[in-house]
Amino acid sequence: MTTPALDQAKEARTAHDTPLFAALPGDIDVSFEFFPPKTEKMAETLWDSVATLAPFDPRFVSVTYGAGGTTRERTHEQVVRINNETGIPAAAHLTCVNATREEVDAVARHYWESGVRHIVALRGDAPDGDGTYTPHPGGYANAVELIAGLKKIADFEISCAAYPEVHPDSPDAQADLDNLKAKFDAGATRAITQFFFEPECFFRFRDNAAARGITGEITPGIMPVLSFAAVQKMSGLCGTVIPDWMAGLFDGLEDHPKARQLVSATIAAELSRRLYAGGVRQFHFYTLNRAELSYSICHLLGLRPKGDKS
Repeated sequence: MTTPALDQAKEARTAHDTPLFAALPGDIDVSFEFFPPKTEKMAETLWDSVATLAPFDPRFVSVTYGAGGTTRERTHEQVVRINNETGIPAAAHLTCVNATREEVDAVARHYWESGVRHIVALRGDAPDGDGTYTPHPGGYANAVELIAGLKKIADFEISCAAYPEVHPDSPDAQADLDNLKAKFDAGATRAITQFFFEPECFFRFRDNAAARGITGEITPGIMPVLSFAAVQKMSGLCGTVIPDWMAGLFDGLEDHPKARQLVSATIAAELSRRLYAGGVRQFHFYTLNRAELSYSICHLLGLRPKGDKS
């Protein structure tokens, strides 16, 4: 059995020896995350993005759910529309925040009746964005309970969250892994990670999860950086480490959005290439409803359109 150090050394040699991205055969599966639009203009951007990325034949696309159910109707509308009009399996995010079990169950049943078979089950964060999470009286206390409840309603495919750098509310890494295993034991199909910026972070987490007895699929979540300031804020909230070298690459690009996109695509593609060299074949992209960066990264990984599904 190889050790994590040997695996990382092999990954480094493979990444170093590959001429740019030229040798990648495109033998990967991808999925994409979107958020529900607030305006007609944003809706156009969302659907342009869906149409642009659909030819990559994604395993699924997901639509996020605002804190406290603030986007419940818009999330439902977009998920059902994607499911019905594009032929792409669409997953709806669902959280425990500010809702009783009966209310959450009603939303889940509505999805099932609408033909949606995939839920991204999350505990959710405090509605104010920076407070302490408190379970709703009579609601699901956490993602483990939510997943178990969903499986009682219907045979949903369920994706859950994983945190390579430990969830901010977890006391330590072991407790976080215990919680992840409990999600799989409750019925989760796969875990999608919080975004991260160093491949070793994912490999370490994958090894630790395997040592804990977790055998389910763990898919890395890739976040192309549209705004470095925004990513700094998000990273502070979720505990993601931003490497020192990244700040230097974005320095001076605040007023150059096109150049910033090129730098962002390069960083995310190189991260993905090194993950691929380490054996990763499934990738989940946080698109922020912008297709260009995710499209570029998929192309660099050797993926090519498989037909217009728009």
